Amino acid sequence: MSKHTTGTRADWLKARLDLLKAEKELTRQGDELAQRRQALPWVPVEKEYRFDTDDGPASLQDLFKGRSQLLIYHFMFGPDFKAGCPSCSAIADGFDGFAVHLRNHDVMFSAVSRAPLPKLQAYKKRLGWNFPWASSHSSDFNFDFNVAVTEEQQAQGGRQYNFAPFPPIRSSSDVPAGVTEFATSAGTDGRTFMRELPGMSAFAIQDGAVYHTYSAYARGLDGLWGMYQWLDRAPLGRNEHGLWWKRHDEYGKT
Repeated sequence: MSKHTTGTRADWLKARLDLLKAEKELTRQGDELAQRRQALPWVPVEKEYRFDTDDGPASLQDLFKGRSQLLIYHFMFGPDFKAGCPSCSAIADGFDGFAVHLRNHDVMFSAVSRAPLPKLQAYKKRLGWNFPWASSHSSDFNFDFNVAVTEEQQAQGGRQYNFAPFPPIRSSSDVPAGVTEFATSAGTDGRTFMRELPGMSAFAIQDGAVYHTYSAYARGLDGLWGMYQWLDRAPLGRNEHGLWWKRHDEYGKT
């Protein structure tokens, strides 16, 4: 690692004040983007979706738990996975902390995955999580919101992800090298792993009807990584090299 630039306190303060101007501008841009998100037209959700939850079978409207708004994290945990995606797991470590605040601000939160409910419950118990986590195993929900593809769709390509066509993945050679490590950590192969995709979606109830209001995918989820926000303020930043994080119960293991 190369040595970093050093300087006097006066040098630091001058550079810090310059940076502060840029940070304030970014904050204002973030405020504007939040307003634009909230100004998007709401789209009626006309299809009936069914979920398996800790409280039994549920509809999408049931997931609101009496609130007018619902935020869903599309957690990558496919039916054939033995463990959840390590990236989604790192993001999920922060869910319990903020979910209670959302619930008391008329916003319900839930993760949703295609794995059967018993798998989700076992994994949640393993990692000590308490947030709501519903299974869409018997539903088209993940496919309709562009966070899952069938094996046939994967081979054909062209399905939308992050509002752009997704390239075909016909064999293991089409799987990006870094993804294989993620897949192995989830107990599956690269192609199976890539049939699940991360994202988040927002919904609202108005006059008894459910509306889809917003979705984000890929790097649009960066702001949800609590550790990223801290690492971006650390002296060496994210300092990413391969799969540099683990599930929180795996640190220290060989």
